[in-house]
Amino acid sequence: MASNVLEIPFRRTHTVDLSSAIKQYISSKYDQSPGMFADDLREIDRLRADAISVVEPHISGVRRLSIYAAHLRYLGGKFPIDIGVDFPWYPAIGYDKEKPILQNNVRYELANILFNLAALYSQLSTRTNWTTIDGLKAAAEYGIAAAGVLDFMRKEVMPDMRSSPPEDMDDITLDSLESMCLAQAQECFWQITVKKNMSDGTVAKLAAKVSDYYIMAADTGRQSRAVSTEWIHHFQAKHHHFAAAAQYRQSRYCLQNKQYGEEIARLKDSVQCVNEGLQEARWISATVVGDLNGLKTRIQEDLKRAEKDNDVIYLQTVTPKSELRILDRTNMVAPKTPPDVANGISLLGEGQPFSRPLFEKLVPYAVHQAASIYEDRRDRLVNQSIIADLEAMTAKLREVLQSLDLPGSLQALEKPLGLPGSLVSKAEELRQQDALYRIKRSMEDTTKLQTNDLAIYQEGLALLETEKAEDDQSRGKYGTDRWSRPPSTSALAKLYQSAQELRTYLNSAASSDNLVQTKFRENEHILKILTGTDRDLERFVPSSGQVTMTPAIDQAASRLRACLNELSRLETRRRNRISALKEKARTDDIGPALLAEAARLEREYPMQKIEPSQFEALFTRRLANYEPDREALLIEQEDQDQIVARLREANKAFVEARRGDTSTTRERQKALQALETGYAKYKELISNLDTGRKFYNDLAGHVARFREICKAQVNERRVEASHLEAELAGQDMGRLNLEETRGKLTAQNQHVPQTRSRHNQQQQQQYYQDHQPPAQQDHGQGQQQAQHHEPITAPVPTRNIPTSGVMPSTATGPVPVNVAGGTIGGGGVWTPDIGIRFGGPGNQPGQAGYPVPRRP
Repeated sequence: MASNVLEIPFRRTHTVDLSSAIKQYISSKYDQSPGMFADDLREIDRLRADAISVVEPHISGVRRLSIYAAHLRYLGGKFPIDIGVDFPWYPAIGYDKEKPILQNNVRYELANILFNLAALYSQLSTRTNWTTIDGLKAAAEYGIAAAGVLDFMRKEVMPDMRSSPPEDMDDITLDSLESMCLAQAQECFWQITVKKNMSDGTVAKLAAKVSDYYIMAADTGRQSRAVSTEWIHHFQAKHHHFAAAAQYRQSRYCLQNKQYGEEIARLKDSVQCVNEGLQEARWISATVVGDLNGLKTRIQEDLKRAEKDNDVIYLQTVTPKSELRILDRTNMVAPKTPPDVANGISLLGEGQPFSRPLFEKLVPYAVHQAASIYEDRRDRLVNQSIIADLEAMTAKLREVLQSLDLPGSLQALEKPLGLPGSLVSKAEELRQQDALYRIKRSMEDTTKLQTNDLAIYQEGLALLETEKAEDDQSRGKYGTDRWSRPPSTSALAKLYQSAQELRTYLNSAASSDNLVQTKFRENEHILKILTGTDRDLERFVPSSGQVTMTPAIDQAASRLRACLNELSRLETRRRNRISALKEKARTDDIGPALLAEAARLEREYPMQKIEPSQFEALFTRRLANYEPDREALLIEQEDQDQIVARLREANKAFVEARRGDTSTTRERQKALQALETGYAKYKELISNLDTGRKFYNDLAGHVARFREICKAQVNERRVEASHLEAELAGQDMGRLNLEETRGKLTAQNQHVPQTRSRHNQQQQQQYYQDHQPPAQQDHGQGQQQAQHHEPITAPVPTRNIPTSGVMPSTATGPVPVNVAGGTIGGGGVWTPDIGIRFGGPGNQPGQAGYPVPRRP
C-alpha cells in the first residue's frame, strides 16, 4: 500500500432478515402469494450476505457489490423504499463509528452498498504497485472508478432517499471524498510523467491540477462533520506539496528557456509552499513529511545555484511574485461511473451477466398505485359525471310529473274502479323486495358504520388532545425557554388539519343521514300501504263515478297517455344505459395494459424508477372510451326536454277538456298520485342509503389511517418528551452537584495555610516556564526537545459551516487550531456554558492549522 495516500474504509453492518420483510409485505400489500417467490426470497438473502462480506480489497468484491446494488435498484420499482426492515450500518469515517445508524429504507441500503463499492475501488487503488507505470495506470483507473461511484451516489441515489443521510454520506462529505479520489488518481498520472522523464512544463501542469484537487478536498472536508482533522491536515499538506512541485518544475522550464529571473521567483515560491506544507508535520504520516523534506532539499539546492549564477553571470531582475503567470492545468481525470453501476439494471435478465431480475413476476408497486388511481378516476367519471347526471334528469322528470298530478289524474279517469295495472306491478315489486325491512336494515347498517367511524375518529382525536395536554403541562413546568420543542399544534399541524377535515365530512354525512330519515318518516305510511295486500290498496284508493268521455276528453287523454308512455320508455332506456355503464366500468380491467406499459418503461428506461405519473398517457387513452357516454348526456337532456314540453302541452289540453267536469274523481286522483309518489320516494331512499353506506365504508379507511398516524406520531412525541425531560433533569442535578462542589471547595480553600498557597504559586510559575511556546525558548534547546517530542493527536478545528455553496479555496488568513494552554479566555474556571474554544497567541512553527490555500 502506498503510505502517502489515503483510502476510504468500509462501512460495517449486521445480518438482517430481508426476505421475511419482503415476504410479509407481499402478503399484506399484493394479491400474489409469497410462495411464488420462494427462490427469489432465498436469493436476495444470499446476495446481501455476499455483498456485506466484502471487507478486504480484492477485485472479486466488485462483482458481488455491483450485482446486489443492481438488484436493489430494480426492486425500487417493485416495492416502496420503507419495505419494513431496519438496515443497520456503522459509519466508516467521523468521530462516532461505534454506533450503528438504522433506517427502514431500501435506498439507504443501496447507498451503503455503493459507498462500500467506492471504498473497495479506493482501497484497490492504494494497494496496487505504485512503483511501476502499469501499477500507476491501474491505480488511477481504480481511483477514477471510486470517484465515479461517489458521484453517482450524490446525483442519483441520495436525492431519492427521502430521509436525512448519515453525516459521513451527506453531499458535502461525498464531495470531499470524490475530490480526494480524483486528486490521488491525478497524482498517479503525475508520477507516470515523472517516470517517463517528460518535459518539465507538462509535469508542472499535472502537478498544479493535483494541488487543485487536494485543496478542493480540504475545502469541502472543513465543511463536513465527518471528515477527520487528520485527513484535512493531510489534504492541506499534499496541496502545498504539489503546489511546490508545480513551481519547481516550472522553474526548471524557465531555466531551459533562459528566464533566470522567473526561475528564482518560482523557486522561492516553491520553498514557501514546502514550508507551509511542513507546518502540518505533526499530524500527517512520516512518508508525506519525508516527501516534503526531500522536495525542499532539491529546491534549496537549485535556488542556491540559480541565485549564484544570476548574481555572477545573468544579472536578470527577479520577477515579483505578483507578476508571475498562473500555471496552466492539465487534467487527466474525471468521475467515471463503472458501467456495472450506471447500467446495472440493463445487465439483469436471462443470459445477462447479473442473472435474471428477482421478483420479476411481481407486479410493481407503482402499477398497483396506478391501478388504484385509474379506478378512482374511472369511478368518479362514471358515477359523478355520467350516472349522477342521468339520475338528476330522472329526478327532475319525477318532479314535473308530481307537479302535474300525473299519472294519477289520468289513471283516475281511465279506470274509475279497481287498481291500475301499473300500480299493481309497482306494489308487487316493493313486496318482493320487502321494501320497509330493506330500508330499515340499510338505515341500521349505515348507523353502525357511522358510529364505528366516529369512534375511531374520536380515538385519534383523544390521542391528540391528551398529547397536547401533556405537552402544555410540561411547558408550564419547565418554562418555554427550557421546554424548547415546538408545541403540539405546530409539530402535528397536518394531523390537526386532517382532524378538522374528517370532522367536516362526518358533520356533512350526519346532516345527509338526517334528511334521509326525515324523508323516510314522511313516506313511511304510504310505503306500508304499497307493501300491504291488494285489499289495503283498494281501501286506500276510493272508487269514482263513471266519467262521460266526450270526444275532446278522449282525444286529450289519448295524447297525454302517449306522452306518459314515451316518458316511461325514456326511463327504461335510461335505467338500461346506467346498468350497461356500470357493467362497462366493472369489466374495465386496466391491469394488462399497465403491465405492458411497465414492461416497456423498464425496457426503455432501465435506470428510471417507475412512478404512477408515468401512466398518465395510458389513463387518458383509457378514459377516452367513456367520452361517447358523456357526449350522449346532451342528447339525453334534449330528448327529455322535448318530451316534457309535449307532456305539458298534452296535460294542459287534458285539463282544459275536463273543465266543468263534475265527476267525483278528485279523491281517487289524489290517492293514486300519492302511491306513485311513494314508489318514487322509495327509489330515492334506496339510492341515498346505498350512497351513504359506500361513503362510510370509504371513510373507515381514512379514519383508521388517521388513528394509526396519531398513535405513531404521539408515541414519537412522548419518547421525545421523555428524553428532553431526562436531559433537563440531568442538567438540574448537574447544576446542583456543581454548586455543592463549589461550596465545598470554597470552604476548604478558606482553611488552607498561606504557605501552601505560596508553594502552589511557585509551582504554577515553574509550570508556565516549562511550557512556554517553542519560539520563547532557546532555539537549540527547542530542537533537542523536538527530537524527543511524542506524536500528538491533531486538534479538532473550529468548523464554520456556510449555509450554502462550497468554502472557497482561498482565505484571508489561516484558521487557528492550536489549543491555548492555561486558563479559559484569560482566566476563570471552565464551566459547561463556556464551551470549548480553540485559539491562542498565534501559530508557532509546527502549530499551523489551515494555512492560506495556495494557487501555484
